[in-house]
Amino acid sequence: MTPVGVIVVDKPRGITSHDVVARTRKALQTRKVGHGGTLDPLATGVLLIGVDRATRLLGFLARQDKVYEATIRLGSSTLTDDSQGETLACATAGQLAVLDEAAILSGVAKLIGNLRQVPSSISAIKVDGRRAHALVRAGASVDLKARSVTVESFVVHQVTVGLTWIDLDVEVICSTGTYIRALARDLGAGLGVGGHLTALRRTKVGPFTASEAVDLELLTAASVTPMGQVAARAFLTWEVDEAAGDAVAHGRRIEWVPGVAGPLAITSAAGDLLAIAERQEGVARYLAVFV
Repeated sequence: MTPVGVIVVDKPRGITSHDVVARTRKALQTRKVGHGGTLDPLATGVLLIGVDRATRLLGFLARQDKVYEATIRLGSSTLTDDSQGETLACATAGQLAVLDEAAILSGVAKLIGNLRQVPSSISAIKVDGRRAHALVRAGASVDLKARSVTVESFVVHQVTVGLTWIDLDVEVICSTGTYIRALARDLGAGLGVGGHLTALRRTKVGPFTASEAVDLELLTAASVTPMGQVAARAFLTWEVDEAAGDAVAHGRRIEWVPGVAGPLAITSAAGDLLAIAERQEGVARYLAVFV
């Protein structure tokens, strides 16, 4: 029997998130597999994989804050805002020579908080029915609208100075929808020297960390964590009795008891995930039912 639940995968560099899905399908012998929170081929780290009914849980998990470790190269801008794209412009040695650490940290500080960020053009956002990255790689230009994102923390851990570049090793804690490549681009633009991403690793999604992530080559059915256990870590939980659980399973509203508005996870006494719900006029409104 195919397991139902979530796998925390450590995505290797050089493959797409969909490649991870394809390998998981092969390993578990099921087509019912999806991922939450795309990682580019350049990136490594935490990728949440849903199996069977748990694919419907991914959208809720992906909304949680994320933590990234990245290397930003100041001194040049690229078409893709990362090292895989065509170089568009380069700063002079003189421009870089006057860029001290204080100026860099001042530029970083401007990118912390609630921001209006224009996503990188190499993104999965759809424009007229096609992915933006496909349009750009086909030679077309795209005009993406700015989006509201939150950068909770943007810390520079190390500065390495070369002849024609300055590398920053950074850690970013941010809301879903934040593009780290766009942060690199905007930091470089703000400093007047250009910038792009050369390395990216996602170390955390909500409570799920890289230290617990499974190597893709070692993935088995035992790697799947049941939905109830996943929900207990990611959300506030509300345990209901058998009668209320039956009502949830049949879509009947139950009286809202918790002191928070939600969303939260409704679970059975056995710890099984029944639904994700929020309060609406004193009763539970089900955002997704899993039984």
